Amino acid sequence: MLIGITGRNAAGKTTIVELLMERGWVGCSCSDAIRSWLRDTGQEINRENLTQGGRTLRSEGGPGILAERLLNQIDPNIPTVIDSIRTPDEVKALRARDDFQLIEVVASKDLRWERMQTRGRVGDPTDYEGFLAQEDAEAVAENSAGQALDATAALADVLIVNGTGMDDLNKAIDVLIESLHI
Repeated sequence: MLIGITGRNAAGKTTIVELLMERGWVGCSCSDAIRSWLRDTGQEINRENLTQGGRTLRSEGGPGILAERLLNQIDPNIPTVIDSIRTPDEVKALRARDDFQLIEVVASKDLRWERMQTRGRVGDPTDYEGFLAQEDAEAVAENSAGQALDATAALADVLIVNGTGMDDLNKAIDVLIESLHI
């Protein structure tokens, strides 16, 4: 089974990946291909460089390149979850696998802003206006090299609402796994 996770910043994508990994899944991220490229080109790994690196790789290798690179590394016999699916072309590449399911994770804008302030990741916006600007920049792509979270979310097979705490999120993951007959 192959699951991809998409959603806005601080919606809980990485948390869901971690919960699936606790249940025996292998986890990876489309951003892993970007991180590798940044290391190879001697660039610092930060949010800005990850975003720009993704654009560069998509411009040079095609809009589905990040997912295509991952597919070449994933063992099809091991349940795997991929974090940070950000474009429809990544979804298209992953749908080459018959067992692929795209999960959209959603949480309210205010809750995501609160989480972002609490986690304090390098590169996260430090003010609400910056948060909103980042949201807008990632929602719709100017071209096939950019992030298109709105269009990607529209392709989701399953929706998980992550706004009421870890107990409910764990239950949602259990229901997901049961519904996928794994």
